[in-house]
Amino acid sequence: MACYTANWDPLGEEAFYRKFELYSMAWNLKEDLRDCLVAAAPYGGPIALLKNNLRKEKSPGSRPLLEIYSASGVPLASVLWKSGQVVQLGWTASEDLLCIQEDGTVLIYNLFCEFKRHFSMGNEVLQNHVREAKVFHTEYGTGVAILTGAHRFSLTTNIDNLKLRRMPEVPGLQKLPSCWAVLSQDRVTIILLAVGQDLYLLDNTSCSVVTPPGISPHAGAYVQMAVSFNYCHLALFTDTGSIWMGTSSLKEKLGEFSCDFRAPPRQMVWCTRPRSKQRAVVVAWDRRLLVAGNSKECIQFVLDEDSYLVPELDGVRIFSRTTHEFLHEIPEASEEIFKIASMAPGALLLEAQREYEKESQKADEYLREIKDQNLLSEAARQCIEAAGYEHEPETQKSLLRAASFGKCFLDKFSPESFVRTCRDLRVLNAIRDYQIGIPLTFAQYKQLTIEVLLDRLVLRRLYPLAIKICEYLRLSEFQGVSRILAHWACYKVQQKDKSDEEVAHAVNQKLGDTPGISYSEIAARAYDCGRTELAIKLLEYEPRSGEQVPLLLKMKKSQLALNKAIESGDTDLVYTVVLHLKNELNRGTFFMTLQKQPVALSLYRQFCKHQELETLKDLYNQDDDHQELGNFHVHSSYSSEKRIEGRVAALQNAVDEYYKAKNEFAAKATEDQIKLLRMQRRLQDDLDKPYVDYSLHDTVYGLVLDGNHKRAEQLYREFRIPDKRFWWLKIGALAEREDWEEMEKFSKSKKSPIGYLPFVEICMKHHNRHEAKKYAARVTPEQRVKAHILVGELDQAADAAIEHKNENEMNLVLSKCTAATDSSVGEKINRAKAQILKK
Repeated sequence: MACYTANWDPLGEEAFYRKFELYSMAWNLKEDLRDCLVAAAPYGGPIALLKNNLRKEKSPGSRPLLEIYSASGVPLASVLWKSGQVVQLGWTASEDLLCIQEDGTVLIYNLFCEFKRHFSMGNEVLQNHVREAKVFHTEYGTGVAILTGAHRFSLTTNIDNLKLRRMPEVPGLQKLPSCWAVLSQDRVTIILLAVGQDLYLLDNTSCSVVTPPGISPHAGAYVQMAVSFNYCHLALFTDTGSIWMGTSSLKEKLGEFSCDFRAPPRQMVWCTRPRSKQRAVVVAWDRRLLVAGNSKECIQFVLDEDSYLVPELDGVRIFSRTTHEFLHEIPEASEEIFKIASMAPGALLLEAQREYEKESQKADEYLREIKDQNLLSEAARQCIEAAGYEHEPETQKSLLRAASFGKCFLDKFSPESFVRTCRDLRVLNAIRDYQIGIPLTFAQYKQLTIEVLLDRLVLRRLYPLAIKICEYLRLSEFQGVSRILAHWACYKVQQKDKSDEEVAHAVNQKLGDTPGISYSEIAARAYDCGRTELAIKLLEYEPRSGEQVPLLLKMKKSQLALNKAIESGDTDLVYTVVLHLKNELNRGTFFMTLQKQPVALSLYRQFCKHQELETLKDLYNQDDDHQELGNFHVHSSYSSEKRIEGRVAALQNAVDEYYKAKNEFAAKATEDQIKLLRMQRRLQDDLDKPYVDYSLHDTVYGLVLDGNHKRAEQLYREFRIPDKRFWWLKIGALAEREDWEEMEKFSKSKKSPIGYLPFVEICMKHHNRHEAKKYAARVTPEQRVKAHILVGELDQAADAAIEHKNENEMNLVLSKCTAATDSSVGEKINRAKAQILKK
């Protein structure tokens, strides 16, 4: 701690910069980095090297070697490159490797050199070849920009939603630009390029010449440019050694620096810290590194080896064959605490804690000095904040112990920030470990979020560490452990060294009934890997049939899918499988399959009744189901046949089927319907009135209503209509027709099988009291009271009731009497009831 500031380098009076070692690289490279294509992902991401790709003289059988390492140089994967000439490597936001070939094809690999997919940047790029390419990241996703041999630019802002855009042509451009960069302004992606001393800006529609504000007229030609991590700032390097720094909109100059080096740098990147007022650019040549900012002074470092710069959110990673370092601006909290002779509250609190450990009384003096200024809370906050920025665990602990010591003397100090920082640092220290090799800073970690960090651990197949972090941070199972176990299971099923039974058992033992786990997704991954039997075994653990069935169909296990659908009781799922089987199998096999599954057959019949009648007929024929065939012909005679002849033929087919089914009642009824149809057709032709499709009842009623009594009698005899039913039909129609004479004649034709009370009721229904009285006199004695009541003869009804000595009938008459008009009738009945009671 005494030499803590030994590696601090001042840049002017406002800021200090520090370069410290992250790792000693483990990769033991034999090649220089300049002989490889290099790409390193931000946020402590992996490093990709394509070796031997740049050598002009190659042996005929040699192939480039693509290797991927962690940030600590631990090998992750390698593969011999068997495709075309690679121009550029780059990483996506999800840490997939992009390999941009000379023909415009972009191949995408995962961290373990496993090919995922490819896409093309278009025919024009294919014809003119790629000369230079850049991979960039915006809010839309990962993009690729291409410069072709025809000096034209093409780009896509999102490789996952590929929309190629050809940028406008630069007038008179006859050679490649000396340098160019991709900018993102106001959600628009543009290209800035330099040709000598001229700068051109290409947007969607036009090419415009731009001039950086405040740049010296003698600055010279532009040879290098750099855009900041957040696309807010731009730096330009000229062949006179001038470095111009300003906003990426080219509207404001932030500073300018002149260095002694004229040679074009190998790399130039921004080195900024969030919320810092200091702006600095890191420029790298073969053996020299220069940090330039707002000040006239600069910081220089000697490079012992070829190095590669990786711009980060809050600094620059620098790696070579042997080391991996991090260069950054010292955060304000750290500067306040560790600066020599600092009297900041955090510095005093740190000294107080050290003295306390020595059991020195100076601890009390430091504490009193902080408390007298009422800055103890600020001191604890500074120590907590500074601890987050430290890379060494010992320094972290020292600062956190100081913060803990200070907050003991505070009545109101929220422990939340202290606890959160401790947790975050423990996670960061775990992933910074040499074997893991993800050197995230605190600022990067907060920007990346814990969810993305867990995804990256899963992509590296570091499942135990990811689960430990989830448990330590107490994340929900769905967000943490369940999701990680699902990824582990998907990876497990790809391993070929174990049998299907072993893998399925291991997966189930590990996952069990963990919430949020989908066995169907794991089974789908197994199927994609060609392990169909393993997929089926895994599906046995899936409790949701709706997830099992689609995958079984995809695997062409239709019979098993049908069984699962039927077991689920979900009719929609059964329909899905049945319709899939129908399209997959020939007709005979399909029907035979359904025969073995009564539930599926029943549901398919229901479907055919509404959608495919002919198929339904074939099903019945195959089953020799004559009863249903008869029903089918009856239904089709009315639903599909329009002509009488066709309907009769269909009904005749139904008769034949009913006889085969030994259903004589249905056969006779259908024969009667055929006879009725033919008679209705003749009636319709003779009388020129519609009778077809009427029921027998309605047909007879209509004939009587039209006065065709003989035709009605004919139907009565032909179809053996019961006498009572026929009499009811006829007197109803005659009353509606008001043919009272014919009704009287009909009533005297023979003794009425329904009696004469119905005649009275129907006459009164049609308001003919005169006719009703005729029939009231002919009713039986038992019905006489009711008949007299119907025609309004209450006096006669009372006499009849008294004669019958029937108390119920007397009460019925009484209920019809009114006090004003029928008082004598009421008295008569009451006297009769009294006499009955006396007896």
